[in-house]
Amino acid sequence: MKVILALIVGIALGVAAVWFYNTGQGRSAVKTTGDQLENARDALHEKIQVLDLRPEQIKEDLERTGRVVRRKAREAGQAIADATADARITAAVKSKLLGSKELSSMGISVNTTEGVVTLSGSVNSAEEISKAMLLAMETDGVREVISTLQVKGKPAKTS
Repeated sequence: MKVILALIVGIALGVAAVWFYNTGQGRSAVKTTGDQLENARDALHEKIQVLDLRPEQIKEDLERTGRVVRRKAREAGQAIADATADARITAAVKSKLLGSKELSSMGISVNTTEGVVTLSGSVNSAEEISKAMLLAMETDGVREVISTLQVKGKPAKTS
C-alpha cells in the first residue's frame, strides 16, 4: 500500500514539474536559475585563480612548507594603509598639541587605532581636556576621540 501511494505521489510531482516547465514562467525560472549557477561557478573559478587556490598550487605549497597560507592582497594593503594613516593621525595630533600655547602638551599621550584617537595623561583643567579633544577632532582621518585625560589635583594649602 505504501509503495503504491509513493508511486502515485511521485507521478503527480512529475506531472506538476513537466506542466510547470512547459509554461513560459517555468522556462524563465529554469533559465534564470541556470544563468545564476553559471555566473556563480565563473565567479568561484575566478576567485580560485586570484587567490592561488588551484589544487596543484596547494599541493606544491604543502610539499614545500607543509602548510598553505593565503591573504587577500587588498586586505593586506588596507591594513598597511590603515597603519600608516594611524601613524599620520597621531603625528598630526601631537603636532597640533605642541603648537598650542594653551595646552601643556608634554603631559598628553596620543594613540590612534583605526582612526580612533585616545588621549591620555594629565592636564591642568577640564577646559584643557576640551581643547585637546577639539584639536584631535579637527584632524583629518579622525573618526572618534576618546579622552582618559585627568585633571591634576591642586596642591593643598598649608597654614
